[in-house]
Amino acid sequence: MTKNRDYIGFGTKAIHAGNEPEVTTGAIMPPIFLTSTYIQDGPGAHKGFEYSRTHNPTRFALEKNLAVLERAAHGFSFASGSAATAAVMQILSSGDHVIAGDDLYGGTVRLFEKVFARQGLSFSYFDPTEGGAGVNKLIRPETKLVWIESPTNPMLKLCDIEAVAKVCHKHDVLLCVDNTFMTPYFQQPLTLGADIVCHSVTKYLSGHSDVIAGALMTNDDALAEQIRFIQNAVGAVPSPIDSFLVLRGTKTLHVRMQRHEENAQALAQWLEEQSFVEQVIYPGLSSHPQHTLASRQQGGFGGMIGCYIRGDLGYVSRALKACRVFACAESLGGVESLIQHPATMTHASLDPIQRRSLGMGDNFIRLSVGIEFIDDLYADLLHAFNVAA
Repeated sequence: MTKNRDYIGFGTKAIHAGNEPEVTTGAIMPPIFLTSTYIQDGPGAHKGFEYSRTHNPTRFALEKNLAVLERAAHGFSFASGSAATAAVMQILSSGDHVIAGDDLYGGTVRLFEKVFARQGLSFSYFDPTEGGAGVNKLIRPETKLVWIESPTNPMLKLCDIEAVAKVCHKHDVLLCVDNTFMTPYFQQPLTLGADIVCHSVTKYLSGHSDVIAGALMTNDDALAEQIRFIQNAVGAVPSPIDSFLVLRGTKTLHVRMQRHEENAQALAQWLEEQSFVEQVIYPGLSSHPQHTLASRQQGGFGGMIGCYIRGDLGYVSRALKACRVFACAESLGGVESLIQHPATMTHASLDPIQRRSLGMGDNFIRLSVGIEFIDDLYADLLHAFNVAA
């Protein structure tokens, strides 16, 4: 599927953008600049680099790479996805109002409600499946930002990004889209009208479960200056080594995402046929209520699956413990398959009533489908749920 990509060579950009050969030796990989400071010829006479919180060539290479992949003019990397999210909130001022989707990564809700709400921001939440109409109902004069995930974490709801963007622009409100689940390979929100794209780079962009990092991308020059100031002033930047590792990861983003989706589609179809499964949630299935929107808005369906199991928490827990290929772990997007229970893991910090209202019951699990041999994934889940019975 190529319809949402800006040109025929996404993989070429993934491999080469930001990865210019090193000038002195011609090394094909950018060096890891492990330095905190840079020698100046005299007071104020530097070569464009003063201090590595502000300037680091390895980080700059990563930021260029990520910006190109998201079709953005500006890219900024951070020490985590949460740090990137916080940087967007720090653009705002006390008294400002934020509208957000009601199904978000638990850490994002925690950051909104337990950090920035205490500092004077207010938050309202809408069902992302309502799209622009849902946002329009909550707009106030003090609304400055709309924050959405599409697909959402963990319920895999979709939000019509283009429709929300039209409402935001009509009211002079910024739109930030967390694109972690789709990556720029399958979805490019800036082309749909978003002002900022956010990523937990820890996930698919890095792809190997060995880095914690985040990123923001934008085409707006004024926004870029604000983000750059916050990035430098707060200082939550990734290390040069982490930047290098992510650059290594993005080189294979296109081939990894193809395999993630191939495995996830096959596994979702297989799960629908299993007696231990009550319901499968995957945008690539025709049974997903927003399959049509997913087909139109995205260039693919990704590697995340939600699943309701026929059984109680005890049965689900025994099955997750019995998995041998799927690792019971938080996070997602690595080459290995992960399985987790949102109500007691990634979203345990949410109020139980809120979790249940969103559909995160005791029998709901989330799978991050890796790139292993698909028959091994079938066999592992069949074994785990059979022995747990």
